[in-house]
Amino acid sequence: MAKRDYYDILGVSRDASDADIRKAYKRLAKKYHPDISTDPNAEEKFKEVQEAYSVLSDKQKRQAYDSFGHGFEGFKGFQRGRGFQGFEGFSGFDFDFSDIFDAFTGGGFSDVFGERFRRESGPKRGSDIKVTLSVSFEEAAFGTEKEIVVERRAECSACHGKGYTKESDIQTCPICHGSGRVSKTRRTLFGVFQTVTTCHKCNGTGKVVRKPCSACGGQGFVKERKKIKVKVPAGINSGNYLRLPGQGNTGEKGGMPGDVYVVIFVEPHGIFKRDNSDVYCEIPISFSEAALGSEIEAPTLYGVARLRVPAGTQSGTIFRLKGRGIKKLNASGKGDEYVKVILETPKHLSARERELFEELMKEEKTRSHRKSVFEKFYEKIRKKFG
Repeated sequence: MAKRDYYDILGVSRDASDADIRKAYKRLAKKYHPDISTDPNAEEKFKEVQEAYSVLSDKQKRQAYDSFGHGFEGFKGFQRGRGFQGFEGFSGFDFDFSDIFDAFTGGGFSDVFGERFRRESGPKRGSDIKVTLSVSFEEAAFGTEKEIVVERRAECSACHGKGYTKESDIQTCPICHGSGRVSKTRRTLFGVFQTVTTCHKCNGTGKVVRKPCSACGGQGFVKERKKIKVKVPAGINSGNYLRLPGQGNTGEKGGMPGDVYVVIFVEPHGIFKRDNSDVYCEIPISFSEAALGSEIEAPTLYGVARLRVPAGTQSGTIFRLKGRGIKKLNASGKGDEYVKVILETPKHLSARERELFEELMKEEKTRSHRKSVFEKFYEKIRKKFG
């Protein structure tokens, strides 16, 4: 099945800014996170959103994707300063001319000259692992230490990754006779080519295992579940990730191990909402508190704060509590807290409360003011239309 366009996945235009792309990713990552979404295809959509963001958030990958679409993934292997001379405009992209040449020869461009750029028989770095970690609002604000469980490929302790336990367990490859390469002759549109490819039997080593390691079946690796402690820094937010170097899958033939990338998801809070390092909340106040002024208690991440409400405060007024927000990630200082006061109308009144409100109604000028406004409006209508 063809891949969907990355811009369509994130719901942004092709000229969207980096900020727009980041904002769209955060919104969709929260929407489809497997731990909270009710969508039956949440996990698949979550991975799709992550894949789209990993490309469009990278300037070089996005430029290549805009030029080649999903085909840009096939141009990997290009090294800076080793571009094919005569083709301008590919400098800086992951581009390998041998991919095009393979379509004609059926082999590898480098195989024609007896050298493979891929070096299958050499050390190979282990693949990376991505996991998602959910943390509470407070844990993200103040930092915490969590434990994750990673399923990874680890080196077999019995054979130390070799796939055999004794030297007598291996023998010379019967296909390539120890050279690690096999020759093939191909007829192409360009003529007859003799290509040298890596031996498929021994993967270029020239040796095959006669008696595989019983612990790993000759693979050199076993699956393991490893517990890893993760330090979550204060101020982290959904979409941020932590890199744990060397904790991924073990490399092959002495290659470096991969890394573990921990993608953070911050759970919603019952009181606070967050915008970067600032936090927001709403507090109900009564008519008398708003009219007469009062000092009320406001919840913060650091405990209860005293907030002075001036007389005549209107519903929806926002007050700022400086420095009561979240610590800024990888920086000094904290954000602020913004408190919106909402005028709360009582639904059930006692007899005394009703009596007092009725007395207040007689003294209030709101009705007369409202009547005056209406009268002025109707007077204008009468003058204009008769």
